[in-house]
Amino acid sequence: MKNFSRAKLLPAVFASSAVLLAVAGCAPKNPGGWQGYVEGEFVYVAAPLGGQLEKLAVQKGARVAAGAPLFALERSAELAAQRQAAEQLGAAQARLEDLKKGSRPSELATLDARLEQARAAAELSQLDLARQENLFKTNVVAAADLDRARLTHQKNLQAVEELTSQLTTARLGGRTDAVASSTADASAAAAAKERADWNVAQKSQAAPRAALVYDTLFREGEFVAAGAPVVALLPPENIKVRFFVPEAEFAALKAGDTVRVAITGRPPLDARVSYLSPQPEYTPPILYNRENRSKLVFMVEAVFADANAARDLHPGQPADVVRVP
Repeated sequence: MKNFSRAKLLPAVFASSAVLLAVAGCAPKNPGGWQGYVEGEFVYVAAPLGGQLEKLAVQKGARVAAGAPLFALERSAELAAQRQAAEQLGAAQARLEDLKKGSRPSELATLDARLEQARAAAELSQLDLARQENLFKTNVVAAADLDRARLTHQKNLQAVEELTSQLTTARLGGRTDAVASSTADASAAAAAKERADWNVAQKSQAAPRAALVYDTLFREGEFVAAGAPVVALLPPENIKVRFFVPEAEFAALKAGDTVRVAITGRPPLDARVSYLSPQPEYTPPILYNRENRSKLVFMVEAVFADANAARDLHPGQPADVVRVP
């Protein structure tokens, strides 16, 4: 899992932009334009689990493609837990399958043999009972012998019924409740395996999108706490311009308006107004000059129409912004 947070500007970058804009503030104001600076919204990539930084795959200033590996944390404990979860899942699934199958083939064969023996004994006792009944009619045998033959035959018939029931039960497998319990155990083991797999995967993080590696916050061998950012990325689409508009001119601007941004040493770039601050503020110290020292201004943000064209801009660069008719 990737843990992302956005920051408007790093303190160090803001300090550098203050120096640049202080110089720009001393210059005469461009007619019909506003002063501002390039801003960046950074993507901080972290791991939800802590551990020692085993490999840092990128360097500051490099550009990475979406999905490129960024860093990997030590994961011995997670790999051991993954193996344990896999073994427990296999055992739970085996128990479930064993319950569904019923008795083993050799046990079923034994019951079949015993049933055949019981049936043979019942047939033999039935013949003996018929003979005893004929002999009793001719007064050759006593009543006690006839009763003994009848009871033996009944006993053999009961044995056949008992073994038939045992064989039917053996073929059914485990009881419904036992199978349901074993199924739940297997599901729980599968969930534990998924969690273990997730833990292993989260120890390695990749770039969520193509971006500039703006900063790396740890070195290999250092311990990284859970959720602590390791790499700061600056995607080109997260680069924008922030400028300040006097109160008298603010009402003419609205979201979606196109502005033109001029940056020293680069051709002008078009941008679209994406945010207008609802709260006025005093002119920031970095923009103080004799003309607007005591005036209220509104902060406005604009995103560049062509993110790739703005990819080489740096947060803190001074900019002059004019509205495109």
